[in-house]
Amino acid sequence: MEITEVRIRKVDEGGKLKAFASITIEGEFVVHDLKIIDGAKGLFVAMPSRKGKDGEYKDIAHPIVTKTRQEIQKKVLTEFEQSDNIQNESEEY
Repeated sequence: MEITEVRIRKVDEGGKLKAFASITIEGEFVVHDLKIIDGAKGLFVAMPSRKGKDGEYKDIAHPIVTKTRQEIQKKVLTEFEQSDNIQNESEEY
């Protein structure tokens, strides 16, 4: 599986949610609304989810294999950090 595109939409609410992301897989399949969250152990990527009638959140889509989850997290967080660097460089001018 190859992630061919990552798009980041930053959130400026000052909370733990830092951004939403969309990924494209092999140029053929898109997953929207992954969340970049600043947790107790640093940034992590949460899969898209929906709140159930019981009040608990359930993932709508998620990787079954740990390696795939790690690859998604690495690519999304790398793109998020690069978007921070690009924003910081443009603010210097």
